[in-house]
Amino acid sequence: MTDRSFRRALGEFATGVAIVTARGSGNGLIGMTMSSFNSVSVDPPLVLFSVDRRANSLPAMLEADVFAVNVLARDQEALSNQFARAMSDKWSTVRAILAERKAPLIAGALVHFECEPYAHHDGGDHVIFVARVRDYSVGPEAAAPLIFFRGRYRDLREESEREPAWPLPIHY
Repeated sequence: MTDRSFRRALGEFATGVAIVTARGSGNGLIGMTMSSFNSVSVDPPLVLFSVDRRANSLPAMLEADVFAVNVLARDQEALSNQFARAMSDKWSTVRAILAERKAPLIAGALVHFECEPYAHHDGGDHVIFVARVRDYSVGPEAAAPLIFFRGRYRDLREESEREPAWPLPIHY
């Protein structure tokens, strides 16, 4: 198994795309794109995301006392790319709203989860963050999600309207 083949195999799992944001020391804004976001528990309300140990923002994320998970809409592909770049001015063109808990929320996201740290875990070359959701807000239901599959962004309609690549089993 090579790193490349393993990453390719993982790419067979379609994911939504989120930008996790926080306020760093000195109130500087931090944000990074990730597809490693998932629900963990309803009681208590927990979610998780993971951050590469080489990420420049990792120390600030570990120190943050509040996070926002901004689940992106299909029309926010450019934002996803913008926040995926290291050492760039990610916030220059972004309209962000400071939530009640002071987490930066990205305007137009499908949903915002305002969270506080719950636990950190070793995840090999990543740190796994478990966060407790303290509040959330859901955007307009008409918006489509931003989906990442096989190394590129996809459209749900585009995928669902295609003919199947293999014969589907018939069950009687």
